Amino acid sequence: MQSCINLGEYLIQPLEMTNSSDVPAYYQFDIDCKQSVFSIDSPCGILDGMSTITLKVTFQPTHPIICHRRVACLIHHQDPLFLDLIGTCHTETTSPVILTLKHLTRYRTHMARGLTFFSPDILGTMLKEGKLLVDENGALTLPPEILEDKSPEEYPNIEPMVEYFHDGVSSDFTMFPPHVSLSIKEFDFGCCAKLREVEPLPLCVTNHTKGKITVIWTKKTDSPFQVIPESCDIPPLKTMDFRVTFQPPQLNSLYASELEGFAFYKVLRHYSNIEESVTMCPSWSLTIRLCGHTFQPGRQHFIPRYTMDCHEAFPPVCRSTTTYRSMLFCNVGSTAINFHMDREKCPAVLVKPSCGSVAPGTHQIFLLSTCPVDTSTQHHMLSLHLNFCSSFTKEIHLKSRAEPLVLLLESDGNLYFRPTCVGTFSSRTFTIKNCTRLPMLFRWKIQQLDKKLLSVQPAEGMILPNEALAQTWTFTPSEQTKYLLRSWVTVWREQELLDDKTTQSIRYVLRVIGEGSFGTLTAQDEQVDVGSILVGSTQSCEVTLFNNGACSLQYILSVEQMVTGPCDPEEVASDPLAITLDHYKGTVAARGKIFLQATLKPTRPLHYSWIVSYAISTPKATTPLGEKQSVCCVTATGIYPSICITDACGTGSARGISKLHLWRLFSLETLNQYLEREPTPQELTFRVPTRHSIERIPSVYTPVMLDFNFGAAPIGCMPSVVVLMLQNNGMIPVNWAFLFPADQTIDMEYWAESAEFDPNELHQMRIQDNQLFTVFPKAGKLLPGEEQTINLTHRHDFIGTDRLPVLLKVSHGREILLNFIGVTLNPERRYIHFTSTTHIFTPIAIGTYDPPKQIYEMYNGGATTVVYEIQVDALMKVQEENFHHTVFVCLNPKGEIGPGLTAHTEWIFSPLEARMYSVEVPIHILEGDSALINFQGIGFDPHVMGETAQFDKMVSPATTPGSAKLTVPGLTVYLSQPRICLGNIPVYSKCSRLFFLNNASENEAVVFAWHTETSNAMVILNITPESGIVQPGESIQCILTLHASESPCFYNADLICEIFTQHPLDQYEKELKEWETEKARQAVEFTITEKDLNTKKNPKESLKGVSNSLESTKFCKMLTEVQKYKTLPPIKNIQAPNPPASRSERMHLRNKDTSRLWAKPEPPKPFLMHLGVTARSHSIDDFLANFPDDLPQYFLSRQIKGKAARTHATDKVSPSRSKIKRQPIKSQNWPELESCTEEEAQLVTDMLSTVIKGLLEETQFQEAVIRSLAEPTPYFCQLWSEESAKQKHSPGGTTTTTPTSEFSQNNRLENEDSGGETSAARSSDAHESLSVIIRKEQFREQKEYIIRMPAFANLTEMVLANAIQNIMVEASRGEMVLTARPRVIALPPPYSQKGISPAVSMLKPSVIQSPAVPSVSFMSEIKDSVGQRHIVLPS
Repeated sequence: MQSCINLGEYLIQPLEMTNSSDVPAYYQFDIDCKQSVFSIDSPCGILDGMSTITLKVTFQPTHPIICHRRVACLIHHQDPLFLDLIGTCHTETTSPVILTLKHLTRYRTHMARGLTFFSPDILGTMLKEGKLLVDENGALTLPPEILEDKSPEEYPNIEPMVEYFHDGVSSDFTMFPPHVSLSIKEFDFGCCAKLREVEPLPLCVTNHTKGKITVIWTKKTDSPFQVIPESCDIPPLKTMDFRVTFQPPQLNSLYASELEGFAFYKVLRHYSNIEESVTMCPSWSLTIRLCGHTFQPGRQHFIPRYTMDCHEAFPPVCRSTTTYRSMLFCNVGSTAINFHMDREKCPAVLVKPSCGSVAPGTHQIFLLSTCPVDTSTQHHMLSLHLNFCSSFTKEIHLKSRAEPLVLLLESDGNLYFRPTCVGTFSSRTFTIKNCTRLPMLFRWKIQQLDKKLLSVQPAEGMILPNEALAQTWTFTPSEQTKYLLRSWVTVWREQELLDDKTTQSIRYVLRVIGEGSFGTLTAQDEQVDVGSILVGSTQSCEVTLFNNGACSLQYILSVEQMVTGPCDPEEVASDPLAITLDHYKGTVAARGKIFLQATLKPTRPLHYSWIVSYAISTPKATTPLGEKQSVCCVTATGIYPSICITDACGTGSARGISKLHLWRLFSLETLNQYLEREPTPQELTFRVPTRHSIERIPSVYTPVMLDFNFGAAPIGCMPSVVVLMLQNNGMIPVNWAFLFPADQTIDMEYWAESAEFDPNELHQMRIQDNQLFTVFPKAGKLLPGEEQTINLTHRHDFIGTDRLPVLLKVSHGREILLNFIGVTLNPERRYIHFTSTTHIFTPIAIGTYDPPKQIYEMYNGGATTVVYEIQVDALMKVQEENFHHTVFVCLNPKGEIGPGLTAHTEWIFSPLEARMYSVEVPIHILEGDSALINFQGIGFDPHVMGETAQFDKMVSPATTPGSAKLTVPGLTVYLSQPRICLGNIPVYSKCSRLFFLNNASENEAVVFAWHTETSNAMVILNITPESGIVQPGESIQCILTLHASESPCFYNADLICEIFTQHPLDQYEKELKEWETEKARQAVEFTITEKDLNTKKNPKESLKGVSNSLESTKFCKMLTEVQKYKTLPPIKNIQAPNPPASRSERMHLRNKDTSRLWAKPEPPKPFLMHLGVTARSHSIDDFLANFPDDLPQYFLSRQIKGKAARTHATDKVSPSRSKIKRQPIKSQNWPELESCTEEEAQLVTDMLSTVIKGLLEETQFQEAVIRSLAEPTPYFCQLWSEESAKQKHSPGGTTTTTPTSEFSQNNRLENEDSGGETSAARSSDAHESLSVIIRKEQFREQKEYIIRMPAFANLTEMVLANAIQNIMVEASRGEMVLTARPRVIALPPPYSQKGISPAVSMLKPSVIQSPAVPSVSFMSEIKDSVGQRHIVLPS
């Protein structure tokens, strides 16, 4: 600190002390504040850990001089700190130069250069004469010629302990020669019981400078110690005597003090004497410690109470090196303690301070030093005398030792290297430990021949005390062999010089053992398939590489990329690598493995293959890199997030719409196709849902737009709700969101919004503010394969068409704009909702003999029945343009459509040429808006297109939309198959399907009723049962049967099932029964309104006589009795009255009528379930041509076929038809043959002649006829009988002619008449007579005729169908397992019986028969196994 004040004043400066450690610190300033011009408010104390205190330093001078004192701050267990205290005092007559820190810094530089022994006036003269110069730091220096090109001396960095002890007093050493010295630094006056007889202490002060100095002692009036004279001038190199007096004021007391004085050049008394500020020199502080006591002999001295903290051992040092230790002495008593440290018994230990006083509650810090010269332990003992009494002497025992050189080598000086690959190097750590408490230096030495094989880092350095230093040794083999090498290390102290000839260093020997080897790398999995990865994202995989060799390998990895898929090879070849390895270089240990982390980031939705190769790095060999070898192949496929719509159903006002019609309204098939495609770069502008637009109609970044048409409904009705089943059909999780325009705009402040809106913005704002369109949930996340239902709702609150663009955003994927469209109608408006103005028929092949019928649907979205009529004039015009060929035919151009229902109009498209046909047909709606629909059809040539022409085939059932679990919200019933696709079927076929109606509720039964009536008259559908009850948790089987018509057709029927819950239905029936009972009662009940039936008076007189009070009272009483019994209100249908002028009056009348009338209970509204049935029927010829193997799978209904044969005159006659059926048909066709012209008959004759001639000349046809005649009759062992066997072995053979049934009947009757006569004439053992054979033949023909009857075929089909249905029902209930293995029981062979050989039993089953085993089963057993019989039992 520095300051300048006037004499008689004082100045206080703050001083901060900070403890940066975590433990408390004991500190003490080595100054007697009572005897100094500088004082500190807390010269000693305890500073807590991590804390700071502020001390107050007071400067109160006693003379007008410059004051400088360097005070040591002693700290326990730490080196002391030094504080420079400077101050200047002025008077009116004396004004020395103000001392600053800059002067102090220059003074120390001058002291190092030996210039401080000259007074400032001499230095100024020398500076003027050029004998001194000023350097760049502003300090004085000698000229260069005197320094002899040496740099000027600088003040050295002195260690605090050295500076504190080497003061020339405590030790014989000093850093710089003293300028002023005292003859005595410490003195003990001893016992001064005689207060007036204390002898003064002579004191000599020597001036070692070459200038005259002034010595002034600080005088405190209350101090018993004084120096006489108080001030004195001392000439250069002279000594002046002073006397120190001790005048104690009282007996039996202890006294101790430190006197302070300042010596300075006399010329510094006034600033005018200093011409150059650079020559300024501070004052020198002089201190002397004094102590004494006045205890009389025999009196008890104060008993000291104290604690001491002192470690017994000094810190370790080298030989002839000084070591230091601190000691803490705390006075815990109530009286001061005087101390004196006696060094007579231990001169090797220096103690500072050696004497002084410790106030009560304070502490004293001692610093001790010694210089050990031997490695053996030296014991020291110090005597601490307290309070001038020998009985209070404390013996302090200390130990010191010089540390020896001890180094410990790991593994007893043996270093083993693992086998190392030739051309590479291996490194390992070897530990050397310094076992002493001092640092040491080391240096390794390797033989010259081994330096190419062996190296160490670091080769030399320092090891700290008790430190284990891990060194890195490197072994580089040059060939495949074993090595044994030697090396040694030399250690010494830092203070010592290394010399191999001296004994101060020690050498330790190390043995090194190693081996050179080779190795290769292999992968755990040669093929690593990561699977699917999102394009643009990253995914990591782990590849494990093994080293099966005995040595470590340094490898370098490389990757080659191959991309396959629908892409341009040249464009893909320029793509950067889509794989990144966590490292491409490394080292794998012997017989070890490494885990290679590969980060994959595909940039295209293609298949990626990466071949990972390695090469062994041999940097020490002639070829730094070995041969490149492949180790594994990593494959992955880049994909985009993929979702699809798997099912849709409607509820609310949309519950009458079938699923297939919903798919067309919402363009779900097109939506799924768009979702399967890759997103465009514009769609990936915002990869996740983001508010990016400041416009109310956000900009669109997708080129794809679809319509989500909610259909139409009257105003005020239930909202149209469409439930979509959204499925993640990809391999990665998908985040999706439906973003309304408000979800894409940035929320702006009110002042930034535009006040003008265009009609489109107002329209969208109205829709969003009133929430006419809602989506729940609007966003979600789907795991792979997971499904979620989404409810899309349109509220019919405003009449008109509502349109709202909604963005379907798939995060990191597609972005499709959905145009939500909904129509709200006036309840009285007749309206047909057309989803599109264009309809495209299924393409038909040209030349088709009987084109199929196709369906065009029209949906009535209004609340009233709609009558429509399709104008066929345009169809006639197309017919005229195509040579009067009916290209388009509408079979039912007129009809009615009920509210919320769909009408199916039947069309036939028959192209004449392979091109596209188009016609615009107006559809008129009675009392409604008409529409103009463009019907289009494509005709194609199957011979040109070949197998690619699959337009006329039926779609596969797998592609039919529908999910078994997706139901209307609130409905617990679901179908096992919501849509049944019968596929391609032949005409006249009868197809059945089994499905189940499941009730998922746990406590509520449901009642169902099927409505199989369809608008298509050609579709005959039956469902069994049509109605029933399904108990909670159960299911009921339903059988759907389709009878195909005689004409090819596309079948698309929507069957509706009404579902009622049991409880509301029972409640409705109960209320309806009560209502009907009351209605029947009121029909036969009437009310008598006369009041005087019990009196004999005329009614008119009785009414006149009610004026008197008595009769009035009786009349009131009688009226009360009559009113007690009231009838229920009449039952009638409530008719809404004419609406009054105000709403309140209308509500009042409605409430009044409701309370007065009992309305008929209304049945509960059922839930509607839709079952879609699709099929495509083909003519028999077309079915055989396209599906020849599938015809046996279908049953042709004979009844429908026969009916169709009677109604169609052009129907063909089957070649297998009997002669009885053939004659009526010929009679029917004969008039048509007679009406043909001569040219037509000639044309038919020529064509048939050509065909027959070609067949007769065809060799293949002739061979086929011969083979058919020579083909043997098939034999079925199951139909074997005795009669057939006899007929087979009869001489006449099998009869080839088949007589008619009439002829067979007559023969049978004749044989019966004559049978008795002939049978008696012939013997029983002879051959059968001709009549018996004829009778059996007639019986066989009758059986075959019965088998060919349609009734028999229908009965057989019914039995088989019921059997199969029963099996399926039992399997669904778990009563049997269809996939169980059959049980096999082994029976003994049939030829084990005596007298029967195996050959006879196998070749002659008709002769040898067993009574226990029938012949039929015997043959089947023999056929199954020749050597052993088996019986197969059902499981």
